[in-house]
Amino acid sequence: MIKLFVPGRLCLFGEHTDWAGHYRTMNADIVPGAAIVTGIEEGIYAEVEKSQNFVVTSSAPQMKGHWRDFSCRMDEQELKRIARAGDFFCYCAGVASYMLQWYKVGGVSIHITSMTLPMKSGLSSSAAICVLVARAFNMLYNLNLNTMGEMNIAYVGELRTSSRCGRLDQACAFGVKPNLMTFDGDEVEVKPLNVKKHLYWVFADLCGNKNTIKILSDLNKAYPFASTEQEEQLHRALGEQNLQFVERAATYMATGQVEALGRLMTETEEVFDKQVAPLCPSELTSPKLKSVLADPYVRSLTYGGKGVGSHGDGSVQFLARDAAAQQQLVDYLSGKGMPAYRLTIKPVHTVRRAIIPVAGFGTRLYPATRSLKKDFFPVPCPDGMVRPVILILLEELIQSGIEEICLVLGSKEERQWYADFFEQPLSDDHLAKLNAESREYENRILDIGKHLHYVYQREKRGFGHAVYQAVDFAHGEPVLLMLGDTLYRTLSNKPCALQLIEAYERYNRLLVGLYPVPLAQVSHFGIMSGTWEDQDERVLRVGMLAEKPKASYAEEFLGVRSQNGQREYCSVFGQYILTPEVFDQLEADIRDADAAGDHTREIELTAALDKVLHQSGMIGLRLKGERFDMGNPRAFVETVAQFSSVSNVVTP
Repeated sequence: MIKLFVPGRLCLFGEHTDWAGHYRTMNADIVPGAAIVTGIEEGIYAEVEKSQNFVVTSSAPQMKGHWRDFSCRMDEQELKRIARAGDFFCYCAGVASYMLQWYKVGGVSIHITSMTLPMKSGLSSSAAICVLVARAFNMLYNLNLNTMGEMNIAYVGELRTSSRCGRLDQACAFGVKPNLMTFDGDEVEVKPLNVKKHLYWVFADLCGNKNTIKILSDLNKAYPFASTEQEEQLHRALGEQNLQFVERAATYMATGQVEALGRLMTETEEVFDKQVAPLCPSELTSPKLKSVLADPYVRSLTYGGKGVGSHGDGSVQFLARDAAAQQQLVDYLSGKGMPAYRLTIKPVHTVRRAIIPVAGFGTRLYPATRSLKKDFFPVPCPDGMVRPVILILLEELIQSGIEEICLVLGSKEERQWYADFFEQPLSDDHLAKLNAESREYENRILDIGKHLHYVYQREKRGFGHAVYQAVDFAHGEPVLLMLGDTLYRTLSNKPCALQLIEAYERYNRLLVGLYPVPLAQVSHFGIMSGTWEDQDERVLRVGMLAEKPKASYAEEFLGVRSQNGQREYCSVFGQYILTPEVFDQLEADIRDADAAGDHTREIELTAALDKVLHQSGMIGLRLKGERFDMGNPRAFVETVAQFSSVSNVVTP
């Protein structure tokens, strides 16, 4: 059984431009649509598993009066008939009919355990249930659909009902974070947006009357060609003016200009009232919406506000001045019979901490490791210096903006190695023998020592157990994990670690660097498979993770298909960004082993990553870089020979 959560969505800017941009297929003069859309904290929770039939049930108290359980055969015509029935559950059947038609899947049982998402309020509860059904089929039958694929299937499935949804509704597939969506004819593109400061949003159900079908029908009459001045005004509002609004909004969010963002909300609402609402005055006069937007008390708590979705008296949204004002506004609106909800869009934590486990003895490099820890083995570098492995790793982290670094050691006695190297200045005699450049470099080494922290793995219970020793150091934040016996070299103008950090700021979930390897080498690495999320084939939505699989297994189950039809095998690069969920899972694995009396069981990181993958997802990033193994004599010799040379390949 798999547990799923799909949020509702809130369109912050750019309503109606998804369908307007679609008309570019008929009129090239129409400007592409653009919208900023975010998932919200309210949504649909469900448990899903395979079944002979298509079964959807609910025990969610919020759905009483809107739902009835149903079960039917996996028959295309029967599913299409149910899809046209008109009730809320019909959306599930619409998606299921498409999955059966094109993917020949079996049945699915979906049990909705909770629904915190208000219905018919412009927050796309119908799109959320469609995405949930598409995701259930995808995960249960290993269809390897990326997020865009799930979104497209949810959209087509909803169109098999009586709904006339827009392309931005299914943005809920991308989770609770803001995204920029562009609509150019049949093409839809989704890009995550960065947020500099906390944004305290409030949205509320106006509990008014709104006929979305009437609104869409009247506005669509102006497309694909405008025949009156008023229709031309509509084209401008949803076209070039909207592009300017969305561009400004994205800039304000990225730079933390919160007050300007609120004023922009009010400005866009004024343009909507002037240039869009006259096309459907019976629905878009919106007396209740205007009354709430003009309320003096509401305005004292907010920087700005506007309508939601198709507008009208459906829902309203505001940008509150701070967290206290946000709660005051929720209480005030709810007290006036308009259920209100908070949405705090948070800046993604820039990854500030890193962990390097160096607790291993280095058995394969014995007997050298009797007197020298393997992370102190010397390696010639392209600049002519000979550095120990650990210094190369630490320099990459500092260059990537990491502020605090935790080394996981095997014992307190090992601590002296690092104290001598990173904290003890050279004697005056030794310092005098160095040139000016080397003396300056000596200061850099001592400065790196100021960033170091130490924890100890007193029991040798596996790599995951070593990583878990840094749980307090992680402090509930995302942390970068770097292997201590692997060197990395970028092939771009950014260190590999920085590439990973910047990707985390976009995707905000468990992230693993990946590196293509030949099929013959897969048994030496952790291997990820999944579906490419982007056209450049750098971002992988991971569907499966296997530790050192046999080549025959990898060939059958783990190949990642590229655009040219080739299969690639993506190994773990050796750099990760671990989310707090990973440490929670490692703690659970340790607790389960101890409870069973098995105090020697190895706690593996891969097993914990695999569980988090199935709970909340994982992203793999193809880094623009090379890795060099230090774990055995042959690899060490090759690393020493290759790492000292300067790579000729550099990409932006």
